[in-house]
Amino acid sequence: MKVHAKELEQFVIETLTKVGISETDARTTAEVLVTTDTWGTFTHGVKNLRGYVRRIKGGGIRTRAVPKVVAEGPAWALVDGDSALGMITSTLAMRTAMAKAKNSGIGYAGVRNSCHFGAAGYYAVMAVKEDMIGIAMCNDVPSVTAPGARGPVLGSNPFAFAVPAGKEKPIILDMATSTVAGGKVFAAAALEKKIPDHWVVDADGLPTTDPTGYPHTGALTPMAGHKGYGFALFIETLSGVLTGAAITQHVLSWSFDDPSLRTGHGAAFIAIDVKAMMSGDKFKQRVDQMIQELHELPKAKGSERIFLPGEMEWERREKAFVDGIELPEDVIMSLRALGEEVGLDVNRILR
Repeated sequence: MKVHAKELEQFVIETLTKVGISETDARTTAEVLVTTDTWGTFTHGVKNLRGYVRRIKGGGIRTRAVPKVVAEGPAWALVDGDSALGMITSTLAMRTAMAKAKNSGIGYAGVRNSCHFGAAGYYAVMAVKEDMIGIAMCNDVPSVTAPGARGPVLGSNPFAFAVPAGKEKPIILDMATSTVAGGKVFAAAALEKKIPDHWVVDADGLPTTDPTGYPHTGALTPMAGHKGYGFALFIETLSGVLTGAAITQHVLSWSFDDPSLRTGHGAAFIAIDVKAMMSGDKFKQRVDQMIQELHELPKAKGSERIFLPGEMEWERREKAFVDGIELPEDVIMSLRALGEEVGLDVNRILR
């Protein structure tokens, strides 16, 4: 089934305001979630709204929270999220990093006392709109194992970067440091489907095709083995250790743990103002040149195109605004259940 982006945004806004979130914060959150769905990244879009509402009702996400900068220097800042919705704290932090970058060429904003922030790529793209390179990352509840370990060690600790371009689409990479995002495993379980045997390990640390044991008795695998594990540890350092946020086993799950508790998530945002080093137009011309050269490289047999990171997402977004967002079955199921809980009929926006 399909839905228009603006109608889906309005459903999110109505849902959040019904549970006590201000209209301003509800609109920000809706923009983050629906943008993510237009990219086709359904694991981090409106599907998660039901879990956020559950935690809002429980008190773990505070409706009257006011995230703020609590410490800063010329090129850095620390933001305390006050246990607000992660999207609210994260947009403030990225705007802060961008302001620092305008003054210093580069800006870092670390976050503590936050919650799940959705898709890291959204915040990286915020910087692109100001002709900056954007980087976003966060830590999460341990759900990913490590070489030699049995059970979860670190979170899936996502990382994203975005690069402005001229005539070409901005480059954007948004990835988990696990082999796959946990949401894909949950989606397979909800649809009673098997998964590839390299996505998850069972209680003994062995590969499995059964998604139902995760996260209670199993764990995700790190991408590229020890390389993904090391990268996740770097993200944990910038997002959790440096910011004063909860780290490793002390980060709570936004979807499974007691909804009255604050999850303690940390995050980090970096903006690089390319204009501090060269003109913005020249930089974007060089990015265009790089993209075009990559597109023109010899193709593998049977391949028609070499994609840059983000090209598929931008094309899906353009199509979504023309034809509507085609929501997967598990997302529709989640929205319908949420609608019943808050007294809204989601069927009115589905086509």
